[in-house]
Amino acid sequence: MATLYCDMGRDEMFELLERLHDEFNRESFIEADPISVPHAFSATEDREIAGFLAATIAWGNRRAIVKSAHRMMRYMDNAPYDFVLNASEEEIAQLSTYVHRTFNGGDFQTFVRALRHIYTRWGSMGAYFESGYERHHDLRPVLSEFRREFLSLPHDTHADKHLSSIDKGAACKRLCMYLRWMVRRDERGVDFGLWTKIPMSALYMPLDVHTGRMGRSMGLLSRKQSDWKAVEELTASLRKFSADDPVRYDYALFGVGITGMFD
Repeated sequence: MATLYCDMGRDEMFELLERLHDEFNRESFIEADPISVPHAFSATEDREIAGFLAATIAWGNRRAIVKSAHRMMRYMDNAPYDFVLNASEEEIAQLSTYVHRTFNGGDFQTFVRALRHIYTRWGSMGAYFESGYERHHDLRPVLSEFRREFLSLPHDTHADKHLSSIDKGAACKRLCMYLRWMVRRDERGVDFGLWTKIPMSALYMPLDVHTGRMGRSMGLLSRKQSDWKAVEELTASLRKFSADDPVRYDYALFGVGITGMFD
C-alpha cells in the first residue's frame, strides 16, 4: 500500500486527498465521533467546554468515548458552562463517581476547577487561545503556556497525564483536535469555527494511530515515532496541498484509517 501511494505524483495525491476529504468531512460522520458532544449544544461557552472535555477523554473506541462524554455532560446537568462557573463544592464532589478508563472522578473535579479558573480570568477558552496566538503568532508556545496555566491551581497530579505536554515532545493529539473543532470553518457543518482570530493555517494535525498509519502509507510522514516532530512533519506535508487549511485532511486520513477502505 505504501509503495502505491508513494509512487503518486503531486496532482494524483492532491486528488486523492480531496476525494477523501469530500467523503469523510460531512455531517453524517458526526454522530459516531466525539465532536457530536459539543454539537449537542448551541451556546459558544457550552460548546467550548463540552468540546474540551470530550476531546480530553478521546482515546480508544469512538462509540465508548461518545457515550462517556455524554455521561460527563449529564453529571454537569447538561449545562457545562453554568456548572463550571457556578457549581458548589458539594456539586463538584458528586463528580467523584465518574470514570472513563484512566480519567477518574478526581481528574474530572480538577478539570472543572481549572476550567473555572480559565473562564474567571479570561472569560472563555476562546479568549485565552486567541490572546495567546495574538502574542506569539504560533500555536506551539500557546499549547505550552495553556498546560501550565490550566494546571496552575493546587490539584492531584494524577490529572496531569490527561493534558499532553508539548514541552516533553508529546503529539498533543487531543488538544490539536480540540483546536481544529474550535478554529476550522467551512460549509460542511462539522467543525465550529468559533475562534476567528486564529487562522486555520496555524493549526496542527491531530496525530493518532489512524492518521499516522495513513500518513506513513501515503508518503506524507516518514518519522516512526508518533510525537510532536511527527505532527510537524505531517502538517508540513499537508500544507503543500492546502497551505491555508492543512488540517482539512484530518478526517480524510482518519476516516480511511478507521474504515480500512484501502487495506
